[in-house]
Amino acid sequence: MVPVIALVGRPNVGKSTLFNRLTKSRDALVANFPGLTRDRKYGDADFEGRRFILIDTGGINGDEEGIDEAMAKQSLLAIDEADAVLLLLDSRAGLTPSDEALIKHLRGCEKPVFFVANKIDGTDPDVAMAEFYQTGAAQIYPMTATHGKGVRKLVGDVLEMFPEAETAAEEEVRGKKIAVVGRPNVGKSTLVNRMLGEERVVVYDQPGTTRDSVYINYERDGEAYTLIDTAGVRKRRNINEAVEKFSIVKTLKAIEDAHVVILVMDGRENIVDQDLHLLGQVVDSGRAVVLAINKWDGLSQDQKDRIKIELDRRLQFIDFAELHFISALHGTGVGNLYESIEKAYASANCQLNTRNLTMILEGAVFDHAPPMVNGRRIKLRLAHPGGHNPPIIVIHGNQTDKVPNNYTRYLERVYRRELKLVGTPIRIEYKTSENPYEGRKNQLTKRQVERKRRLVKFVQKNSKKKK
Repeated sequence: MVPVIALVGRPNVGKSTLFNRLTKSRDALVANFPGLTRDRKYGDADFEGRRFILIDTGGINGDEEGIDEAMAKQSLLAIDEADAVLLLLDSRAGLTPSDEALIKHLRGCEKPVFFVANKIDGTDPDVAMAEFYQTGAAQIYPMTATHGKGVRKLVGDVLEMFPEAETAAEEEVRGKKIAVVGRPNVGKSTLVNRMLGEERVVVYDQPGTTRDSVYINYERDGEAYTLIDTAGVRKRRNINEAVEKFSIVKTLKAIEDAHVVILVMDGRENIVDQDLHLLGQVVDSGRAVVLAINKWDGLSQDQKDRIKIELDRRLQFIDFAELHFISALHGTGVGNLYESIEKAYASANCQLNTRNLTMILEGAVFDHAPPMVNGRRIKLRLAHPGGHNPPIIVIHGNQTDKVPNNYTRYLERVYRRELKLVGTPIRIEYKTSENPYEGRKNQLTKRQVERKRRLVKFVQKNSKKKK
C-alpha cells in the first residue's frame, strides 16, 4: 500500500513549499501570495527508499465565499482521500480562529493528524510552539519548510504508521499524457472534470481560476492516462501579476511534457488571434494536437455555419488535426475526443523504416522534382527516421540547404498521406552529402613527379620544332 498524505492549513502557511521539498521538484507554485494554490495537486515522494503520495491543497479560512468556497471544497476532498493529514500552522502568526475551526473538523474525520509548526527559523521553537499546545495535541513538530529543518523527523514519524509502504523503486505507470490548454475561461477545467467524471479541479465563472498545471492520473477502459489541466494563456500585454507569468511558464512546460495537446477554443467568441498563437506554440513544440470548439450547444445554426467557414479559412495550416465540436458542461461530443487522442498518439509515436521512407521520397521526387538552383538540380537520394513525437524524417542529398520551404511542405503532405499520420506535425531535416575528396590535395609520388617533368619537357621540345 502506498500511503497518501494531505497537506492542509490556512493560506500561505508553507504547504506548497513543503510539497516541493518532499517531492524534490518545483511542481507547485510558491510565492508570498495567499490563496495561490487552488486545486488538489498530487506528487510522488520517497523517504529513505519508502514511497508515499502527497496532496497539496488550497488554504482554508472557514469564511470562504465564491471561488474560495470551491477551493476549500477541494481541500476537504483531499482530507477524505488521505491516510494521514499534516496540519501546517504558522508559528509567526500563532493560533488563529481559522486554525481552531480546521482542527475541530479534523478531529471528526478519524484520520491521524500531525500538527506542524512551520516558520520557526529565527525564533525559539519552544516559545513559538507554546500557543499551539492549547489545542490538546500530544506532539507538535517544529519545522522550517524553506530550509528543510525538522522535515526528516516529521516524515519518519508519519511513515512509521504505514509499515507496508511500497519502496520507491516501484514506479507508477502514467500512460499517455494529455494537456488541456487554451485561453482563460474557455472551459478547460470543466472539460477535465467531464473527462474524469468527477469534480476534480476548481471550476468557477471567472478568468484565471486555474493558476497551476495539475497532473491527474486515471484509467479509462484499462488504459492509463495522465490529464494535465493548465492555466489560461492571455496576450502578453494583458499579463500584470507575477503569479500569472509563472502560470504561463507552467502551461508551456506542460505542453512540452505532454504526448497529446487538446486545444480548447470558445465557440461563442469565434477564433481569435490568441488561439492561433497558442496553436502555433503547440505545433512548434512538436506535440500532437486535437482541436475542440467548446460551448457549441448554445449557438444558433447561423452562428455555427459562420464559425465553420471561419475555421476552414484560418486553420488551413493545421489541416492534419482533427476538429471536434463539444459542450464540456453537458458532455456533448466529449467522448469522441478519445478516438482522436489515440490516433494522434499512435501517429506521433509510429515506427518508421528507412526503406519505406526512401520509396516515398522517390515517388514524391518523380511526381514533382525539386527546383533548379544556379543551373543545377537539387538531388534528394535517401530518407531515414530521425526520431518520434513528433516523427522526424532525415533526407540526404545535394544542395539540401537550398530546398525551398514550399517544397518541404509538399514533402510533409506526401509523407502524411502515405503514412496515414493524423494529428501530429512532421519535421523534415536535410543532410548534404559531402565530397570526401573536397579540400584534399593529391600528393604525387616521386615516380609521378619524374614522369610529369619528362612530359612537360617533351611538350616544350615539340612546340619549338613547330616554330
